[in-house]
Order: sequence, then C-alpha cells, then structure tokens
Amino acid sequence: RDNPLQAEVGETVRIFFGVGGPNKTSSFHVIGEIFDEIYPFGSFTSDTISDVQTVTVAPGGAVAVDFALEVPGDYILVDHALSRVERGLAGILHVEGPDNPEIFEPLNGVSEDAGH
Repeated sequence: RDNPLQAEVGETVRIFFGVGGPNKTSSFHVIGEIFDEIYPFGSFTSDTISDVQTVTVAPGGAVAVDFALEVPGDYILVDHALSRVERGLAGILHVEGPDNPEIFEPLNGVSEDAGH
C-alpha cells in the first residue's frame, strides 16, 4: 500500500508473478480485471491464453500476464487463497486517467471507496 505500482488509463500492463515457496500453489488474480493475454510458465515462446481472470501458478513456477487499463482506480493484486492477504500477500496497481462510464460507473449514494 505504501508503494503501489503506477499506470495510466489506456496503457497495457505486463506483470510477472512467481511463486518462490516450495509447497504452495497460487491463484493469481487482479480484482476488477480480466487478463487479455496469459503467458503460462512465464514463457514468451509458447501459446498464450486469452480472457482469463485467475491463473494458477505452481510452486517454483511463474506466469506473465498482460491487460489493458480502461478505468482509473486502485486494482488489488492477490492470491485467490484470500487468507494469504492477511499475511501481506497483496499489492496495489494505482491507475490514473479519465473515467469511462461505458465500462464502469459507480452507483450513486455508495461510498467514495467503492469500486476501483
């Protein structure tokens, strides 16, 4: 939270995610996003997978994901074993830029903290 990743609406982000531990599988997910391209095992020479929201990463494995940013806000990077978030396994991607109500529009009367 103290040092979020930074990006702008309209950019495409590539994130490399690896699991260093010897025993735990991870389910990498960015809350509020769909990965446009997934590079399984972090390989840029193998076939990609498109339009997936969560990707499984084996112990000692890695993945790379690309996604285009269409709306501003804070996107939370998590392992979908959400109990790990309590131990600090989460990150923030802070995205700035113009709103895009065709993609996302907050509900009226909802907290300013709602949505992205």
